[in-house]
Amino acid sequence: MKTRQSRREFLKITAAGAIGAAFISQYGCKSFYRLGLQLYSIRDAMTADAQGSLKIVSDIGYKYVELADYANRKFYNRTPDEFLKMVKDLGMEILSSHTQVEGAGVTLDNAKIMAEDHAKLGVKYCLQPWIVEEMRTTIASYQRMAENWNKIGAVMKEYGIQFGYHNHNFEFATVEGKVPYFDVMLAELDKDLVTMELDMFWASKAGQNPVDLIKKYPGRFQLYHLKDMYTREAPFFDVIKTDIAPVGEGVIDFKEIIAAGDIAGMKYMIVEQDQSKNGTIMEDIKTSFTNLTTKILV
Repeated sequence: MKTRQSRREFLKITAAGAIGAAFISQYGCKSFYRLGLQLYSIRDAMTADAQGSLKIVSDIGYKYVELADYANRKFYNRTPDEFLKMVKDLGMEILSSHTQVEGAGVTLDNAKIMAEDHAKLGVKYCLQPWIVEEMRTTIASYQRMAENWNKIGAVMKEYGIQFGYHNHNFEFATVEGKVPYFDVMLAELDKDLVTMELDMFWASKAGQNPVDLIKKYPGRFQLYHLKDMYTREAPFFDVIKTDIAPVGEGVIDFKEIIAAGDIAGMKYMIVEQDQSKNGTIMEDIKTSFTNLTTKILV
């Protein structure tokens, strides 16, 4: 029994070493530790069995997790201390969190509460992940949000947390003759207080080339959201998720995007699989990790 266990451990270590060597060959050992998973990908599994689901994520090889369930000052219905221990015991770290969204925007009082709770987890980033539909109708509403987010970013900074925004595709739609992502967000958000988490799928679906976007606005994108798409199609701005593919299984050129990481100011890469075309979400997040570590980052 002991001999078999030793052999299993040897094989695990050998496999890990092979993957690590692949990273080191081109990107240096640091890249291996910059890869995380957005837990929204496995939201149903997290609700059913958070600990078991996190164990699968850890076994796949992800180093970081990004959260997507914060309510009533708890994370996945657990106190900050309880959830932090669960993640750390599995050898992972909590990198970031998509925070609770309110229809009128996150208030400063709520920002302080969120900052306090997230600081207990030691997160590096808190991110606004969504804008409700009624707030997307005018440029003035986008400008009010940008002004508000700068204030929230200052609050978060006091707690050692970087605030940020995660895009979809609707921010690239024309509103009153302007494009909110360019004419408001990147123009009016303080780059030191609000970074951008660039979602490659949604930017691409909106007709944007992520590399061109990065080169036009260098240093603004500390976080990459990596998800692929099966098909190229005409730009659209409704949030339709049926074409999401595991990273490396679609048509997005991630090698080119990751090669532009230094220009972007990118520090971490986060895999997100909003939904699975074949209902095999755990297999999909494993496929993304395998493709990144054996094909894309080598």
